[in-house]
Amino acid sequence: MRIGTGYDIHRLVGGRAFKLGGVTLDYPRGPHGYSDGDALAHAVIDALLGAAALGDIGRHFPPGDPQWLNASSIDLLRRTCDLLAQAGFVVHNVDSTVILEEPRLG
Repeated sequence: MRIGTGYDIHRLVGGRAFKLGGVTLDYPRGPHGYSDGDALAHAVIDALLGAAALGDIGRHFPPGDPQWLNASSIDLLRRTCDLLAQAGFVVHNVDSTVILEEPRLG
């Protein structure tokens, strides 16, 4: 069994959709980022890659690479799962904690 830890943080800006775990929240600001800025998906990607010793999100999906501009983080997560499968890994469980100053969830 391997365990990985991921962490991500983004500041909020106007004119961006707020994506969290692939869900668009109704909020006037969203996370600044090169992709869609989904911090939950990014943290999970980093945890999975770290557990498999396959680097990190920046290695596989570097900011500045035009193919990842405004990319769906859920698509990046799918690609990450494909990388893990190719390396012989199977994900059995993901546990996450979301901490936000805003918006309020619940």
